Amino acid sequence: MGEIRFLPCGDSAVTVEFGNEIDDMLNAAVHAFAAAVEGLNHPAVQEAVPTYRSATVHYLPWLLDFEEIKELLAPLARQAGGQAALEGPVVEIPTLYGGEYGPDLEEVAAHCGLSPDQVVALHSAPAYRIFMLGFTPGFPYLGGMNPRLATPRRSQPRVRIPAGSVGIAGSQTGVYPIQSPGGWQLIGRTPLRLFDPALEPPILLKAGGRVRFAPIDEETFRQMERRGRGC
Repeated sequence: MGEIRFLPCGDSAVTVEFGNEIDDMLNAAVHAFAAAVEGLNHPAVQEAVPTYRSATVHYLPWLLDFEEIKELLAPLARQAGGQAALEGPVVEIPTLYGGEYGPDLEEVAAHCGLSPDQVVALHSAPAYRIFMLGFTPGFPYLGGMNPRLATPRRSQPRVRIPAGSVGIAGSQTGVYPIQSPGGWQLIGRTPLRLFDPALEPPILLKAGGRVRFAPIDEETFRQMERRGRGC
């Protein structure tokens, strides 16, 4: 991990950068820092928003100015690298691969020089780290995909992608929590509701956590889909 940088983000936020690359240990440090900031319970600190390599801390500028918030956060940032942990509980994401649920599976397999079954086996093997949530509510950007599965985004994005679709873009994989446009290669779909505003919490996954994809058949998909998040 390189030099930690504190960058003003307007007059009420500071972005704390831990490095310049996508890396497991660097991202773990980001999340350790964000958790430490949340644990301060300081009246001036509103929230910490972690990303791949940085965390943005929103604060009340009438209680602390930039230099004061930097002084408050600097010790937490320095400690975060040594406290970073990669282990933790793994959330299983049941996934129906291929067919109408994963219309790009064959294309991904052809691009990678693999069979569809090999793509499924490689994709469902790792425990992925949730680097960050973004794009739409609860969309997990996952790290740890086998490099043999790396596939470019689609040249023509889709206007409508069903909620629960599992996709690949470059060296990353992720899940669309809601129906939305998108250009990722779709290889499967989960019946889990990753985002449901009627539930508490509305977002199922947490940045910094881990997930693993578990292949299921269509009958199981239908049964779990009826049960929703409780499946």
